[in-house]
Amino acid sequence: METKAEGGAGIRALVDYGPLAAFFIANFLLPAETARRIVATFTGTLSGLGQVEALLLARVIVATAVFVLASIVALGIARAKLGRVPPMLLISAGLVIVFGGLTMYFRDPRFIQMKPTIVYALLAAVLGFGAATGRPLLQQLMGSAYPGLRESGWRRLTLNWVWFFVGMAVLNEAVWRGAGVAFGPARGWDLWAIYKVWIVIPTTLLFAVANVPMLMRHGLTLGDETPVPPEG
Repeated sequence: METKAEGGAGIRALVDYGPLAAFFIANFLLPAETARRIVATFTGTLSGLGQVEALLLARVIVATAVFVLASIVALGIARAKLGRVPPMLLISAGLVIVFGGLTMYFRDPRFIQMKPTIVYALLAAVLGFGAATGRPLLQQLMGSAYPGLRESGWRRLTLNWVWFFVGMAVLNEAVWRGAGVAFGPARGWDLWAIYKVWIVIPTTLLFAVANVPMLMRHGLTLGDETPVPPEG
């Protein structure tokens, strides 16, 4: 039988990664011609464009629209199943809605491609500010996820995530800009979408796991285990 904690973890995974999965599926599994017909049914935004440009833009618009709608659904699921909307999900979904809307309105994929950069930069700035001013923002958000962790561990974890987010912001810019220049708009968009799902998510999970040994040295307890004595 599924426990309440396991059910909550499943819902968190769904609302965190479901919108990205929907975006990926819409971008790669929906035929470009079908996307063009969908867009042409609701708007004349593709009129006057060449065939290749129209097909690419249609895929961008449909995939972005699915991303926006899935993010809105994720907010509703989180509110209904978890009883609250996690702050990170609210920030991410809000930016998806804003930048996705700009992408569709201006017919420019750069807006949705820049969204992760802005998210990472904001996270790095907020956590960095908290660390510099002695405000344990990460501890306030995730305290229950790391039982027994001492202040030294929270400080180290916060700084690790700050540098991780800075690196991911730089990497996102390098990928979407570099792929577009090197391979053209169509392939560049697809390569960025692949990177967003198949590189970013595993990298983030691996980084989180890589921090566990350090956290255990700073008091983190796993289950009923006795805390590891501090170093030195």
